[in-house]
Amino acid sequence: MSLKNTNCFIIGISGGSGSGKTSFLRDVRQHFNSEEVCFLSQDDYYKPRELQKEDLNGIKNFDLPESIELDEFYFDLVKLANGMEVERQEYTFNNETKNPKMLRFKPAPIVIVEGLFIFFEPKIFNLLDLKILIHATDTQKIIRRIKRDRVERNYPLEDVLYRYEHHVLPSFETFIYPYINKVDLIINNNKSFEMGRELLVAYLRSQIDKKILEKNLI
Repeated sequence: MSLKNTNCFIIGISGGSGSGKTSFLRDVRQHFNSEEVCFLSQDDYYKPRELQKEDLNGIKNFDLPESIELDEFYFDLVKLANGMEVERQEYTFNNETKNPKMLRFKPAPIVIVEGLFIFFEPKIFNLLDLKILIHATDTQKIIRRIKRDRVERNYPLEDVLYRYEHHVLPSFETFIYPYINKVDLIINNNKSFEMGRELLVAYLRSQIDKKILEKNLI
């Protein structure tokens, strides 16, 4: 199998925890159907809790590259890029009230992948045709992190703050920020990502129209 079909355009979106990647992608997704764009998230490739490394205080650290099945993520991305469907069980972040679903990802002319470590892993980085960083201040990120983890994942505030200081922030500084000069586009999301979203949606639409035209000419 070749690493990538030239008919597939792959976009990578990363950013620190709380930068707004999920909200940004949710808005972008509303403009396309599954036959036009496929969305793949590293969040569904977390290793089981019992396999996660612990810090010096015995707290599980989910903000390390080894916390994610990066090889499986890479191989699934290659499959999608070569026109093959992928199945993956949803990761529920240890939320006992949520039943995981079986997720199905269908190949499409454009594949958007998002995650903390898509730039750090060279073989994933090299597959990306367009690299986008969603950026926000530390203040905005910690506020969003608190809202998300307390409401969606039922984590105590003390736990959220500890993880941000000892896991999240060091991870951003080590595995994401060094690539700020290697990405193609930075979208600042301190107040709103609306302009950045509109630019990306317009660009994606032009790419889809281009591929449709190329296909009709064959």
